[in-house]
Amino acid sequence: EPPEGGWGWVVMLAAMWCNGAVFGIQNSCGVLFVSMLRLFGSSDDKQLVFKTAWVSSLSMGMVFFCSPIVSIFTDLFGCRKVAVIGAAVGLVGLLSSSFVSTIEPLYFTYGILFACGCSFAYQPSLVILGHYFKKRLGLVNGIVTAGSSLFTVSLPFLLRVLIDSVDLFNTLRVLCILMFVLFLAGFTYKPLVPNTKDKEGGKKGKFKLPPAKKICNFSVFKVLSYRIWALGIPAALFGYFVPYVHLMNHVKERFGDSVPEEVLLLCLGITSGVGRLIFGRVADYIPGAKKIYLQVASFFFIGLMSMMIPLCNVFGALVAVCLFMGLFDGCFICIMAPIAFELVGAQDVSQAIGFLLGLMSVPMTVGPPIAGLLRDRLGTYNEAFYLAGVPPLIGGAILCFIPWVHERQKLKERAKPVDGETTEKMLENESTLVSDTTEKPVKELDS
Repeated sequence: EPPEGGWGWVVMLAAMWCNGAVFGIQNSCGVLFVSMLRLFGSSDDKQLVFKTAWVSSLSMGMVFFCSPIVSIFTDLFGCRKVAVIGAAVGLVGLLSSSFVSTIEPLYFTYGILFACGCSFAYQPSLVILGHYFKKRLGLVNGIVTAGSSLFTVSLPFLLRVLIDSVDLFNTLRVLCILMFVLFLAGFTYKPLVPNTKDKEGGKKGKFKLPPAKKICNFSVFKVLSYRIWALGIPAALFGYFVPYVHLMNHVKERFGDSVPEEVLLLCLGITSGVGRLIFGRVADYIPGAKKIYLQVASFFFIGLMSMMIPLCNVFGALVAVCLFMGLFDGCFICIMAPIAFELVGAQDVSQAIGFLLGLMSVPMTVGPPIAGLLRDRLGTYNEAFYLAGVPPLIGGAILCFIPWVHERQKLKERAKPVDGETTEKMLENESTLVSDTTEKPVKELDS
């Protein structure tokens, strides 16, 4: 049984820093995006926005694309080793990004190397929480994921000041400090559940690779409710990351330099943190797979808010849109792990989350470059934001079926054993009871 505290609170703070460092940098990509356009772009390049969007898009996509592999390594070697090595790789990737002279090397150093390191550091922070918490898992997940909101609130302003004073490359070097602290935080992930290496090695200390079925646990896809979840979430995310990448540039084009566009990321970050704390706690009171309805509501509002961005001709209206979008963004993120625990159980949760995040990577990578291509072709972001709001509505509609499917699955599982072995055992028990009652009167007569 998880201890529901103790060293778990230290682990929670380390996981909170991990979420902040990884997604604070990723969510602040709009500020870096504008700086890259100015630094690497030229007026002759007609596909400038499309090409530059690939840097941030690749980075966010790779964080999720690596997740199935990360889940395998986490099961084999444990959370601590994977998180520490991941943070070290991310640090190398971010540092090497500060020495490039053109946009193309950033595809590898920032979009792949840095993002892969972030992925290996991030996923163990979700898994390790289940070692220490069960009853409070929703609340703890809310607090941990609120870490990215705290960083998302503060980093845009810090990045703007740094870029204006010491340029983009030195700004990336300053961000390396966050990754170094993340490297140290990984050492706090003291495992309470033995990993596959420890189980297979036993007392001898020799490590033998387990069977392929244990390494890649595709059995989670046998659960129908999980399959629907793994289809609905990626379907909803084709437009999810578009505002984070393109909103800053959209505001600059529509309102010029007269408005502080970083305020929008501030609004997204603040309400996202509030949403994670509120809905994380609310999820603890919602039984079973019905937690899915919170994600359905969040996707509905995220899609609606994306469609409203082009309609905002006043900066104050954009602020209101971002406040609502951030609130439901926090709702969607904080209950990912609790839902995974409900659908597949604690034993398979690591790879269940890994496979889901891997499937999420494709739409999150493809969405922003398509939005950038539409901007280059049509001259405005209006159509891009309208289209970005459609996938969340479709994905939310798919997720509505999961609670009903999950309940039917549970009923079938309960019915199966009654028809087979359990019936035989019940008959055996009845026969022994009958024999006992017949033997007792005989013994009494003999006496």
